[in-house]
Amino acid sequence: MDTIEKLKILSADSQYDLACACGTGDADRRKRGLDGTWLYPVTLPQGGYSILLKTLLSNACAHDCKYCPLRAETNVRRCTLQPEEVARIFLEYVRARKVFGLFLSSGVIGTPDCTMDRLNAVARLLRYKYKFRGYIHLKIIPGASDAAIEDSISLASAVSLNIETPGQQHFRALSDKKNYENDIIRPMNLMSKLTGRGMKHARVKCTTQYIVGASDETDSEIMRSMSVLYNKLLFKRVYFSAYQKGLGSPDIPGEQQFLTTPGQRFMREHRLYQVDFLMRRYGFSAEEVPLGADGNLNLEKDPKEIWAEMHPEVFPVRLNSADRELLLRVPGIGPDTVKRILTLRSEGRISKPEELGVKGKRLEKVKNYVVFE
Repeated sequence: MDTIEKLKILSADSQYDLACACGTGDADRRKRGLDGTWLYPVTLPQGGYSILLKTLLSNACAHDCKYCPLRAETNVRRCTLQPEEVARIFLEYVRARKVFGLFLSSGVIGTPDCTMDRLNAVARLLRYKYKFRGYIHLKIIPGASDAAIEDSISLASAVSLNIETPGQQHFRALSDKKNYENDIIRPMNLMSKLTGRGMKHARVKCTTQYIVGASDETDSEIMRSMSVLYNKLLFKRVYFSAYQKGLGSPDIPGEQQFLTTPGQRFMREHRLYQVDFLMRRYGFSAEEVPLGADGNLNLEKDPKEIWAEMHPEVFPVRLNSADRELLLRVPGIGPDTVKRILTLRSEGRISKPEELGVKGKRLEKVKNYVVFE
């Protein structure tokens, strides 16, 4: 295969990895197909636009991740790009102003460090041979050595390693080859250490991703794990990918568990993203997020709204006097609206709902929880 043909295959196969922020508008956000699967934003040689050129270096893989359609046992068309090929085609996209940066991942080519050597070689070519100073996001391969990880961090703008599940017990259901503590937790601790405050590589962002529903984890377990990632390891973002039935091995929990329809699985992913916002931007702790008796989020209602219903003593909130933290607890009000409220209050008093810049159903929701004095 020539470079373009390989890139068509590999950029399409990169759709399963979300651990980068690559959408800013409707044109480059992922969309759901008619069959319930998600179509992810990638820049393809035959056309189409995304902010990041997002591709795999190789879809050949020695690992047995049972949720992954590219695992070693599956029959897919395999191919591998050479580092110089990736660097050359990426720079063509940059010169054409189609992309601003690169997200590069890979299947495991032989060993983790062999794969890391090739990933890092792409970044090194771009940084030193072609003098590219823009955005490069590199995937850390599970089981990579400390030296390979440090090399990646020295070259990248961001790095990510998929945590996959919240804990070893659930991880064992998805792989017989990988070791959770050595292949996932050890590298993540090192990533955190090397990019911590005051460190040489503090500018490099660390992200991760859960494969939601491939194993039999609860939302409660994911939330506790997220707390560690944000509060202890200081990761910048956590992403979630709903497991799509039929892509993985028939023996994993995700093929039999309680969420059976695509709509249910994607709604669970959506609720976890809402919780991520509550924890990361709204000041909620994992313990405050309401859960069902089974340890899972309610699929029918926004967790922030459920919290409000459980705490009638907090409401109604006085818009002209409440502090920022309390305003963020109001259903329908987010950080941007709070900023607007505080600005309006510095100029005078808020006297009517329309001043908030919120419309429709969202405004009606807000009205249930606030008073205008």
